[in-house]
Amino acid sequence: MSRIGKQPVPVPAGVEVGLTDGRITVKGPKGTLERVLPPQVAVAQEDGTVVVRRENDGRTARAMHGLTRSLIQNMVTGVTAGFSKTLDIIGVGYRVESKKGYLVFTLGYSHPIYYEIPQGVEAKLESPTKLTVAGIDRELVGKAAAEIRGFRPPEPYKGKGVKYADETIRRKEGKSGGR
Repeated sequence: MSRIGKQPVPVPAGVEVGLTDGRITVKGPKGTLERVLPPQVAVAQEDGTVVVRRENDGRTARAMHGLTRSLIQNMVTGVTAGFSKTLDIIGVGYRVESKKGYLVFTLGYSHPIYYEIPQGVEAKLESPTKLTVAGIDRELVGKAAAEIRGFRPPEPYKGKGVKYADETIRRKEGKSGGR
């Protein structure tokens, strides 16, 4: 049995969980999230918790058991606390600015990069070189942060590029002068 899947998901006060024909809806103080449940698992509410059980011991049912429990946990955490990722922009002249629903990146290319902020995600500029992507859907926040990082991933020689704040870049030594 899945160690993660068999743990019940605690539902804090102020959060409502609704289960209707293969869908789960989680409402909380920060918003509402909805997801389609896989047919291999059964979800039930018991004593202020949400319990996930699998229908059989097939390979896909075992795979979906822990995944579904983690997705439900992320939904509950998202509507109560939310998720955020902080990105650092490192490099001479590299910066970001906000303009009418877009982020404009200057990352050493011959042109600026315009990135439309997705629905359900908000971007806060703490400085021209520090950006925080936040929202209630963990999947959307992670996807937006990964797309932004993909514009100029950090390189190992000088460390220039867009990196996560908690990411460490393995630095390499450049060409050696002696032969």
